[in-house]
Amino acid sequence: MIALNERRTQVLVLGGGPAGSTAAALCAQAGLKTVLVEREKGPRFHIGESLMPDTYHTLRRLGVIERMKGSRHTPKFSVQFVTETGKESQPFYFFENNPHESAQTWQVVRSEFDSMLVDNARVHGAMVLEGHSARDVHMENGKAMGARLIPKNGPEFDIAADVVIDATGQTALIANKLGLKKPDPLLRKSSIWTYYEGATREPGRLDEGATLVLATQGKKGWFWYIPLKDNIVSVGVVSGLEDLFPPGGPRDLGAIFHEQLECCPAAKKRVMPGKQVGPFYSTKDFSYRCDHVAGDGWVLVGDAFGFLDPIYSSGVFLALKSGEMGADAVINGFSSGDLSGKTLGDWGPRYLQGMDRMKRLVYAFYEGFNFGAFIRKHPEMKRHLIDLLIGDLFKDSVDEIIAPLDAMRAEMLTMPSAV
Repeated sequence: MIALNERRTQVLVLGGGPAGSTAAALCAQAGLKTVLVEREKGPRFHIGESLMPDTYHTLRRLGVIERMKGSRHTPKFSVQFVTETGKESQPFYFFENNPHESAQTWQVVRSEFDSMLVDNARVHGAMVLEGHSARDVHMENGKAMGARLIPKNGPEFDIAADVVIDATGQTALIANKLGLKKPDPLLRKSSIWTYYEGATREPGRLDEGATLVLATQGKKGWFWYIPLKDNIVSVGVVSGLEDLFPPGGPRDLGAIFHEQLECCPAAKKRVMPGKQVGPFYSTKDFSYRCDHVAGDGWVLVGDAFGFLDPIYSSGVFLALKSGEMGADAVINGFSSGDLSGKTLGDWGPRYLQGMDRMKRLVYAFYEGFNFGAFIRKHPEMKRHLIDLLIGDLFKDSVDEIIAPLDAMRAEMLTMPSAV
């Protein structure tokens, strides 16, 4: 049980995923009294295993990049797309744009990766309360004042804070309390996934850790194929909510997964040598975002603010980046003595602009975007396309891709196959 004299803090971070642990570490590093609350004790399972290269910069700032280099996580140098007919694109090697060590990233086991980040927050001085759930965020006249916590063993208690950083993931405590959460009507998707041992990996050091995106027949959906350590591969299908879960009641996840696998010969061929080693998991209707990143005394980071479709593996990158940007705003707020929503949310427009750049590419994919055809028509745009794929979303030069991308999207929408 946390001592009575410790039930007040400057910064209270709810949620120990990548966004929350990043924000907690940076706030504590800046000398702010910080408490990080995580509902689980020890490592916990989570999906979202593929990192984008631009996570490097936040990981380096957190001081964990050398630990990542020395880890057994699978090195990732590229992403590759496979059409519904099985035609493979040329790999998009990240070092083509940036011949720096940051062009290599990793496919991570999230339980280990997330635990590393929580431990790092503790090393930087944050008090970490594991095995505690946040039940509610207390507010007075729209200003966050603290939260009610529920330990796994012990009575509920309140903790006061000058700033509450909500990193509760899709639980989204503050967003749901204030009605800020808005689903994306164009991305009503769902997914089913599992794990295989001994499934096929691409040959060669540069390709064996590549993320593969494999379209299903009719382009109704796609499979991810993510090689992890210990000869394990994460394999999942993403499709429209009604395509995977049509009206009429629940269906067996395994049966749906294998039906979809039959519609993707390229994925089926790769998993055939392996054996399934985990249960089936699912999530539904996962793309959304909130109206604001912050308010008086509160900040939203990671999935507590929003989640974009997993097609380009942007989830962990956006979690780390929002945790970093949100923490910098909080540090600035304490420095200036201004914890208003205006100050705490000054990073919002830039973050949303980057998120929207990625969203254009997500929309294009579901409209039938062909990477090979686009590059053949606009070879000068390949560098910008790779910028988007590595997570270099926050520079204005990448906007040069918007006009040709939108033009190709318009062409695709007028084709009979897109009707």
